Amino acid sequence: MAKKAQETGKFRAYYLLTKPGIIRGNILVAAGGFLFAARGHVDILLLLATLIGTSLVIASACVLNNYIDRDIDTRMERTKKRALVTGFITPSSALIYAAVLGISGTIILFVYVNALTGVIGLFGFFAYVVLYTYAKRLTTHGTVIGSISGAIPPVAGYAAVTNYLDVTALLLFIILVAWQMPHFYAIAVFRQDEYAAAKIPVLPVKKGLHATKIQITLYIIAFTAVCVSLGILSYASTGYLIVMTGMSLLWLRLAIKGFKADNDHKWAREVFGMSLLVILVFSIMLSLNSLFS
Repeated sequence: MAKKAQETGKFRAYYLLTKPGIIRGNILVAAGGFLFAARGHVDILLLLATLIGTSLVIASACVLNNYIDRDIDTRMERTKKRALVTGFITPSSALIYAAVLGISGTIILFVYVNALTGVIGLFGFFAYVVLYTYAKRLTTHGTVIGSISGAIPPVAGYAAVTNYLDVTALLLFIILVAWQMPHFYAIAVFRQDEYAAAKIPVLPVKKGLHATKIQITLYIIAFTAVCVSLGILSYASTGYLIVMTGMSLLWLRLAIKGFKADNDHKWAREVFGMSLLVILVFSIMLSLNSLFS
């Protein structure tokens, strides 16, 4: 019984090492990009290959991120019990695990999807593991750099169907960059003390809350503008435009309230929660776009 419990614990530890929450969020927008491009003509096997391959590549990147960040993870309350920090999983085992995940995902994308999607996946991997993982330790711009990898999944989903990149792919990329900034800045606000303890120079730590609130507001305005542009410059439906304009304005209204907030941490959690609802609705509207066209 004890051995079985230990094996279950090991399996869970390896599972959590892939940061499943990040994978779920990225797969949601990847599916949105795929279904938006498909315009109602969905190749189920291609969709599955795209989502599985993308998930494995993201999982590999997250495991490597955990491997590299194990030194700063010891300083943060929410990360100090991660398996690589406690020694429950050895660094060498994590590297082998990451390699298996990454190679498997890359093969699936190149062989069963297309070469363009495979290249996009590898670029996202590089942007997260190399550019973001190290930039976040050095500069407040680490969040911007990190948004590059986070904006790759919908582009990959779109390219899986079209096998080319165009203005629609660019708009999807910019939308996700603009969405991520207030999303992550909100996290940085309510976890400001943890980031300060880990000596990670996020915006609230280096520039203060007022500057962060301005940036959150400006990025939500940008998000709103680019969401609307998807209807003007691409083939997003009127239903998409109405819903996303409404959601964006609700998010913007909440952001502006922050300048008079009595409890900044509570407000930041509300902005964060709203960001999750916004990206969920965005992905759904992309996926159902053909029904409203």
